[in-house]
Order: sequence, then structure tokens, then C-alpha cells
Amino acid sequence: MAPSSSRPPRHHLPLLLTLAVVFVSLSGLLASVPTSAADGLPELGGDGLHGEILRDEAVLRIKELGKISDGEGYLERTFLSPASIRATAVIISWMKDAGLTTWVDQIGNIHGRFEPENSTKEALLIGSHMYTVIDAGMYDGSLGIISAISALKVLKITGKLQRLTRPVEVIAFSDEEGVRFQTTFLGSAAVAGTLPESILQVSDKSGTTVQDVLKINSFEATAAAITQTRYKPESVGSYVEVHMEQGPVLEALRYPLGVVKGIAGQTRLKVIVDGSQGHAGTVPMKLRRDPMVAAAELVVTLERLCKEPNKLLTYDEECGCFTEESLAGLVCTVGELLTWPSASNVIPGQVNFTVDIRAMDDQVRETIVTSFSRLVLQRCDDRLVDCRVEHKHSAPATPCDPELTSQLKLAARSGVSAMPGRSVAETPVLMSGAGHDAMAMARLTKVGMLFVRCRGGVSHSPEESVMDDDVWAAGLALASFIEQAAVSVLAEVDVERNAVVAES
Repeated sequence: MAPSSSRPPRHHLPLLLTLAVVFVSLSGLLASVPTSAADGLPELGGDGLHGEILRDEAVLRIKELGKISDGEGYLERTFLSPASIRATAVIISWMKDAGLTTWVDQIGNIHGRFEPENSTKEALLIGSHMYTVIDAGMYDGSLGIISAISALKVLKITGKLQRLTRPVEVIAFSDEEGVRFQTTFLGSAAVAGTLPESILQVSDKSGTTVQDVLKINSFEATAAAITQTRYKPESVGSYVEVHMEQGPVLEALRYPLGVVKGIAGQTRLKVIVDGSQGHAGTVPMKLRRDPMVAAAELVVTLERLCKEPNKLLTYDEECGCFTEESLAGLVCTVGELLTWPSASNVIPGQVNFTVDIRAMDDQVRETIVTSFSRLVLQRCDDRLVDCRVEHKHSAPATPCDPELTSQLKLAARSGVSAMPGRSVAETPVLMSGAGHDAMAMARLTKVGMLFVRCRGGVSHSPEESVMDDDVWAAGLALASFIEQAAVSVLAEVDVERNAVVAES
């Protein structure tokens, strides 16, 4: 076993979650893989592709997880919500089915780990998020968790799991999207050791804090407990994440898998516009200080700034240094707008809205943020309203490790080439405009990502769709990647053993 200091202390499951895990585990016995009457071993077929696990069972599990929701008629599973607790029990049962030792840490992340005997090697971590946006699709996050569990289950059934000489751990992160608390990467940042103590006092729209939610679910909810969740860098060798692309490139290329070269940097802002609340019928237009109109102008200003940055950026902000390539990945979004008091016959007194700015080039992103903040003050002065810009989140662009990327590229090619009727081409290399847990984990270790094709590039929508065979391809690639990593380690052990024999 690895030294106890190599990973944080485990959190004892709350009673309700413990009972749920037992119930789900018993239920899972009825849905296990068919076995042979002759020898009791799973009937995996002779093709070695394990489609019944990596495709059929994986897709069924994705659909099952997609039904666990806090919303009626739509998918919503936020940080440590009732649906999240139910999903935790289900995921734990699947991890145990794959032969993994499971626990839940102090921020609600679910861990499933295979620990080779007498291993002192750095662990390979594989993860994604179980948290969803509101009215979500069922593949975002869940695909990565279930593909990893399925790949390890195949290695267990084929006897290859026991050959591993380094620990392999699957982590289902409790939060990534940041919808509830407007703070991204709660789960992965805690593991990486970058989650600030102040996070406990951050509140959602109802006034409930992160600390409140943790206490309600029987966690310690202290700064010391959060600190215990962090992993020591020397205990981790790498982190890999499988994720739906959330874009249209792979579909356009007609290829199921792609590897990620890097992830765009991201800044989240909140803009608050204060005006004069008044009667909609009695305040003359010329005497109004209307924050809604000012906010509308600011939204259009942001759109123009990001569509035509060279027309609005000033020379002092080094506009001339940006190339078409550096500006190509720039996108800006206003995703939420709230008014007070929000009545049809009242001029609002306050309007606030969110801003999401992303770019592959950090200098471009930072310049857009600075320029937009300046334009906010200018436009608000012109309209005689008061404005302020709050910075909620900022993350630099994250390059993926070249060696991991090469290994994933080979594994993707191996997985696709093994499938019947698939023509093999060069595995595409992509940039990611979406943020991922890999961004937070990059503060802990080197990272790599594998993208899976999705229909129309649609994500954060119930219209999300990934073909069953593409789920299969992802599972094959990940199993190949894990197995090859084990082979390379075993080769190193053999070399060392042979060297010792030669010396003796």
C-alpha cells in the first residue's frame, strides 16, 4: 500500500448516504454482467473489445445518472444537493463493482482507488465532475467518470488490473461549473490545494453558505478539514480527463476522439448597475436614471468588443501586438441578468449581470477585461448611473502536458482502430474553449485530456448527445492508456531487476 500520507484522510459517509450505498449495491447485483454457468466468469466475447461494458453498460449508466435530478422534468444536480447525495451512492456502487476502494472527502468528492501491493509509485488520477448546470444534458462530466470506471472494470475482469504497479484513482468532483456559488472548481481546487479558506463563507442566492451546505450533509465544514482534502504533489504523477468536446470540430472531422493541446483561460465578472427606482408611468424619460437601459448598452458593448476587438482596444493596451491567431479563440458571454425589484410597472433600481470572458491567449483575455471595465465606467457616467465591476473568478490558459498528450493520442488511435468498420486517421489535436477540472488539477500535477465527439457541438443543454459507439471508443482508448502506462512501469521494474541480477 502507498504511504498513508500520500492521500488525505477519508470522510465517513453520512448515515443516509451509507444506507443509500448499501441499497444501490444490493440492487446492482441484479444488473451485473451475465456470467457463464460453466465457470462463473463473465462472458466478454472473443473480440476483446468489451462492448457490453465499455458501450452498453456505460451508456446505461450515463442515462441512469441523468435521471437523478433535483429538478422535475429536467436535469439539475448542484453542489451537495439531495440529488447529488443520491448520485454519490450510485457512483460509489459502480466504483466498487470495478474493484476500487471508495471514500468521500471533506468537500464531497467521490474517490475510487486501486492500490497495488507495496507500491511507492506516483498515482494516476482520472476524473471529471458529477455536478451539472441547470437544465443540463446527461453527458457533461458523467461521461468522463463512467468511462474511467468502465475502463478499470474491464482491466479487473481481464486480470490486468492486478498487474498495475502504480495506483490508479478515479475522482468524481463534487463541483466544477460553479452555478450555485458562482465559484468554479470547488472539488478539484480542494484536491489541488488551491481552494481558499474564505470559500466556506461564500453564499448562494438564498444566503446559504458553502459551510452551511457541508454541515447539513454531515461534513466537518472547517478550514482544517478542507485542507486535509489536498493531495501532496509528490504523491501524484499525472491527471487525465475524458470529456465530451462541447464543440463541433470532431463532428466536422468525422472522427470520434481528439486530444487537447490546451484549455482557454477564463475570467468571470459581475457587473452591478445602480440607478433610481421609480414609477413606470410618472417619471419622464429625460429625467430617468435607468440601470436596465445602461446594462443593455453594456451588454452590446461587450459583444462588439469581443467581435471586433481591434476597433475598441486602445494603443496603450497593446492592441497592435495581437495576431489574428491570438484573437481567434476570444469569446464573451452574458449568461445571467437580474433586476430589482423586477416588476413590469417599475423602473428598476438595480440591475446586475454576469460576464464570462475566455481566450487561448492570456494577454488577450486580460486586455479585454481591462478594456471592458474602463468602458463600463464610461458608459455609466454618460447615463448618470453608478456601476462597479466585481472579479469573481480568473484562471490562466492551461497547456496540457506534451508527453501525456502523445500517449493519449496513441491510445485514441488504438481504440478507434480496434473498432469494427472504423477507418483510422490522425487523431485531431484541439484547443478547449470550455473550462475543465484539468485547469485546477494543473496546479498539482501535469494534465492531459481526451475529447469525445458530440452532436452539433451542443452542451449545457438537454439536447446534448454522444453516440454510443463514441462512448465505446473513449472507453477503449482509456483502457489502452491505463494499460500502456502500466506496461511502461513494469518495463522499468524489469530493467531494474535485470540490472541487479547482472551485477550479482
